[in-house]
Amino acid sequence: MPDHIGCGLSAKPQDYPYTLEQHIQNLSRLLTHLELKQITLVLHDWGGAIGMGYATRHPETVKQFVVFNTAAFHSDHVPLRILLCRVPILGEWLVRGLNGFAKAALIFASSQRHRLTPPVVRGYLQPYSNWHDRIATHRFVMDIPREANHPTRITIDNIEAKLALFQHHPMLIIWGADDFCFTTRHILPQWQCRFPQAQVHVLQQAGHYVVEDAHEKIGPMMQEFLIS
Repeated sequence: MPDHIGCGLSAKPQDYPYTLEQHIQNLSRLLTHLELKQITLVLHDWGGAIGMGYATRHPETVKQFVVFNTAAFHSDHVPLRILLCRVPILGEWLVRGLNGFAKAALIFASSQRHRLTPPVVRGYLQPYSNWHDRIATHRFVMDIPREANHPTRITIDNIEAKLALFQHHPMLIIWGADDFCFTTRHILPQWQCRFPQAQVHVLQQAGHYVVEDAHEKIGPMMQEFLIS
C-alpha cells in the first residue's frame, strides 16, 4: 500500500496540490510504472475515491475490489466534527496545530479502542508530529467537495458516472457498523445499490478503523474471497 504524498512516510511538501485529482494521477503513474495487471484494489476512507478514480481510468487492469468504510461518490452526509476542521483559521489550527484530526480519530474511529495498543497509537501519530507534517491531513479535509463549484466535485462526479463499469467485477464489502463518518445508514446503501452482486459483511462493534477492530474476522473473509 503506497503512502500518498503528505501521508505516512512520504514527503510532505508545503507547496503541493493536495487534491483528489493529483492523488489519482500519482497512483496511476505508480501502477503503470510497476506494470501491474489483474489488480485487486483494497479501498478504505479517501482511498475509495482515489482507487476508484484510478480504476475508472484504467479498467482493463483491475480484477476485483475489497471495500472497507469509504465512498467513491458524492454524499451530503459530512459529520459536524469534520466540518469544524474546514472552518477558516479554526480548522487549520485544530488539524495542524493540535493534531486534532489524527488524535480524534484514535478516539472516535475505533469501537474496540483497547486494540489500539501504544505501538499502534504511535504508528498513527508519528508521521504527523508537527505543523509542517500535518499539511496533507488538513488539505484532505478541505478537498471534500461540499460545494457544487468545488473543483474536486468534477473529479468525484466523473468517478461516480463510471462506477457502472465494474458492476460485474467481484467485490467484497466489509463494513464497520459503528463508523461515525462512512455510516451504515447513509453510505453503505449507496455501494449496495451500485453493486448489488457484491458480498457484504456488516461487522458490529467495529468502527471506521474496521481492520483494527475486527482483523481476526476480516482475514479469513479476504482469504476466501481472493482465492475463490
